Amino acid sequence: MTIKLTEINPGECYRILESERFGHLACCKDGQPYVAAIYFAFSGGVAYSFTMPGKKLDWMRGNDKVCLHVEQRSSAGGWTSIVVEGRFEEFPDSDARRSERLHAWSLLQKYSDWWEIGSMKPQELPMPDGSPHVFYGIAVTAVSGRSAVRTE
Repeated sequence: MTIKLTEINPGECYRILESERFGHLACCKDGQPYVAAIYFAFSGGVAYSFTMPGKKLDWMRGNDKVCLHVEQRSSAGGWTSIVVEGRFEEFPDSDARRSERLHAWSLLQKYSDWWEIGSMKPQELPMPDGSPHVFYGIAVTAVSGRSAVRTE
C-alpha cells in the first residue's frame, strides 16, 4: 500500500472549511505556542467562533496572529488537512461591532452544540455582573491544504 499526497488549491480549501465545523486553533505568546479545540462556522473568508475568558482569549488579544487546522478523514483511510493562517478579531457587544457579533451568532447557532467547547472550563468560574462570552473571528490571510489517498 502507498499513499498519494496532493496539494489542494485555495478554492477547494475554502469549500472544505465551509463544510466543517471543528478544528484546532493555535496561538502564541512569548514564543510559546498554545493549541485549543474549537467549533467554528466559516463564511466569507472568516472562521467565526465563541469562547469564554481564559488563556486562549488572553493570548489572541496579545498576539492576533493565529492558525487554524481542520482535518477530514475518509472511510478509505485517507485524509485532508487544511491550515489557515489568520488574524484574530473580537466582536464585542458594542454598537460598532454589533452587526459582526450577530452575524457570528447567526452562523454558529445553526448547530445545537456550537457553544459547548467555548463555554466549558475545567474549574468553576465566579458569576460575573455581565455576560463574559466572546464572539470572535479568524480572518484568513493565507490558506493551504493537502490530501492523502491510499493507493493499491
